[in-house]
Amino acid sequence: MRVRIGEVLKLRAADVSDRKLMIHEPKSGKESEIAFMPEQIVKRLAEYIVAEHIGPEERIFPVCYTTVRALIRCLADKLHVKISPHDLRRHSATYASRNGVPLEIVSKVLLRHRDLKTTQIYLGKVNDTEAIRWMDVLHGK
Repeated sequence: MRVRIGEVLKLRAADVSDRKLMIHEPKSGKESEIAFMPEQIVKRLAEYIVAEHIGPEERIFPVCYTTVRALIRCLADKLHVKISPHDLRRHSATYASRNGVPLEIVSKVLLRHRDLKTTQIYLGKVNDTEAIRWMDVLHGK
């Protein structure tokens, strides 16, 4: 699930249905979009909503973007890396792509991009080691 931080912070309990999240006012400019969740996230999110007594119209995560950014920066400092919330989205997409998830799925389902070119910018360049590994995978080695 590669939902933007701003979209996560707007989520209400009513926006969660089975393995889907209803994203209101996404970056695409559409009225809404659907994002899909892995099963383990569905379970944890449902438990959190119940444990915190979050009503259907209440925000699930009542914090602001600045708070999330500061939290991620603090964790990054502890790990001696420099990373932003959006970097996490990009790294997650790159990981999916490098592990064989088709570009169309990474683009349209995981990132919810309108254009494959945008996704290709996210994924960056392929290094020599990766190119050789995929040649071996494609040719049965």
